[in-house]
Amino acid sequence: MTSQPHQTLKKEKRSSAAFGVLQRVGRAFMLPIALLPIAGLLLGVGASLTNVTMLEEYNLLGLMGPGTVLYTVFSVLASVGTVIFDNLPILFAMGVALGMAEQEKATATLSAAIAFFVMHKTIGTLLALTGRLEAGVMQEGTIANVVGIESLQMGVFGGIIVGLGVAWLNNRFYKIRLPSVISFFGGTRFVPIISTTAYLLVGVLMFFVWPYIQTGIYALGDLVLKSGYAGTFIYGFTERILIPFGLHHVFYLPFWQTGVGGSALIDGAMVYGAQNIFFAELASPNVARFSVEACRFMSGKFPLMIFGLPGAALAIYSCADKSKRKTAGGLLLSAALTSVLTGITEPIEFTFLFVAPLLYVIHSIFAGLAYMLMHLLDVAVGMTFSGGVIDLFLFGVLQGNARTHWVRIIPVGIAYFVIYFVLFRFLIRKRNYLTPGREAAGEETKLYTRADYDQKRKGSSNNTNASEDKHRVSRLILEGLGGRDNITNLDCCATRLRVTVVSESLVNDAKLRESGAAGIIRRGNGVQVVYGPQVSVIKSELEDYMRDHK
Repeated sequence: MTSQPHQTLKKEKRSSAAFGVLQRVGRAFMLPIALLPIAGLLLGVGASLTNVTMLEEYNLLGLMGPGTVLYTVFSVLASVGTVIFDNLPILFAMGVALGMAEQEKATATLSAAIAFFVMHKTIGTLLALTGRLEAGVMQEGTIANVVGIESLQMGVFGGIIVGLGVAWLNNRFYKIRLPSVISFFGGTRFVPIISTTAYLLVGVLMFFVWPYIQTGIYALGDLVLKSGYAGTFIYGFTERILIPFGLHHVFYLPFWQTGVGGSALIDGAMVYGAQNIFFAELASPNVARFSVEACRFMSGKFPLMIFGLPGAALAIYSCADKSKRKTAGGLLLSAALTSVLTGITEPIEFTFLFVAPLLYVIHSIFAGLAYMLMHLLDVAVGMTFSGGVIDLFLFGVLQGNARTHWVRIIPVGIAYFVIYFVLFRFLIRKRNYLTPGREAAGEETKLYTRADYDQKRKGSSNNTNASEDKHRVSRLILEGLGGRDNITNLDCCATRLRVTVVSESLVNDAKLRESGAAGIIRRGNGVQVVYGPQVSVIKSELEDYMRDHK
C-alpha cells in the first residue's frame, strides 16, 4: 500500500506542475495583452475626436468635423486601433505560441498563424456544406467573421487553443529526425506541417464540440451578470489576490474578451466580452451611454491605482524613520507616480506583501469594494491595461460625464486615499511592520531594485560603471537561480522574471535579494522574482550576460 507521505508528495508535485503551467500561460498572455494600451490609445483618441456629437458639444465641428484634415487623421487612428481589437484572436494564437515555445519561437509563431487559418477555414467549410451559414439556422451570435472567414465565434479562446497546441507540437517535434528520403521535412520544417494536419482535425472537432462549449460560456456569463454587486466584489477581490501568484491574467482575460463578460448588440452586431463591448461602444457614433455591466470589470481599478495605493505609499513614508525618510520618500514617490500614471502597482503592492501580508489581504478586500462601488454608482469608464490617469482621461474625461459618470470616481478615490493612509499608517505602527524606512540599523532602504536605487543616488554615471553594475546584477541573478544549467525557461511579465528551473533547491534567495529583488515566489520548479517595471531590461541584460559568459 502506498504510504501517506508518498501520496502527499505526489499531490504536491502535481500541484507544482499545474502551477508552473498556469504561470507560463499567464506569462504568454502578456505579449498580446501588451498591445492593448497602444490599440486603446489610438481608438480612444480617434473615436472620441471623430464623434460628431462630442464635436458639436465642444463647438469643434468647423475645425475637426467631417471633411477636414484633422477628421481624416483621427479617423485613420480609430481604424488602426479597431483593427487590432478585431484581430485579437489571431494575435493571441501567435503570442501564446511565442510565449509557450521553449525553443525555435519564430517557427512556433509562424505555425500558429497557419494553424489558426486552417482551423477556422475547416470550420467555415463544414458550416457552409451543412447549410448552417444560412440566416436563422444557428443561434444568434454563434457565427463570426474571423480574419475574413465565416466561422464559429470562438473569440480569443480560439487563439489560445491554437497557441497552446502549436507550442506543444513545436516543443515536441522541432528536433525530429525523419527517414533520409524525407529528411528535408524534419526538424523545424516539420512543425508547420504537423500543425496544419493537427488543426485540420481540431477544426473538425470544434465544428461539433464548440457550439456546446459556447452555450456553456453564455450560461456562465448570464450567471456572472445575475450575481450583481456581490459578483463584482468577488471579481475585484480575486483579480487582486491572484497577483502574487502571477495568475491574474488567466483570471480576468475571459471576462474582458469572451462571453463570460457579457454580450451586447451594437450597431447591428453582437459583441462579446466586457472590453470588446466598451471599445465597440466607443467606436460607435450611436451610443449615448457606455454599458455599466461591461465596465463593472474595469472601472474599479481607478480608485485603487490613482488614489488608494498612493495613500498607502504616503502612509509608509510617514512611518519611516526620520533619518531614512529622504531615501524612502524618493522610492515611494516614484512608485506612487508609476501607479497613478500607468497603473503598474506591483512595486508598492509587493513592498507590503512581503513585510506585512495582512496589508495585502486588506488591500485585496478594498479592491473588491472599489469594483462594487463603481458598479453601484453606475460608473462606466473602460480601460486598456492599466487603470491609471491616462486611461481615465481617454475613456472617462474625454468621453464626457454623461456617457461615463467619471466624476463619481473622484470622491470615492479621495475617500480611498484617506482610508488607505490612515489604516495603513495605524497598522504599520501598531504591528511594527518593517516597511521601507523602518529597517534595522545598517539595512538598506529599498523598494524596487538595488540598481534603481544606485541610479537615483548617483544620477549620471560613466559607461564603465554602468556596465559593471549591469554585469554585477546579472551575475547575482544567475548565481541566485542556480547557474545557467539550472534554468530551462526564462521570461518576464510586467514586473517579474518568470523562471522554470531544474532544481528548486539550487535557488538562492539571498543572492536574488542582493541583486535587488523585491520579492521571490516559489512553487515547485516555477520561480518568480519581482524587480518592478524595469524587469524587461533586466531580462535582456541577463540573457546577454548568459550568452557572453558561457
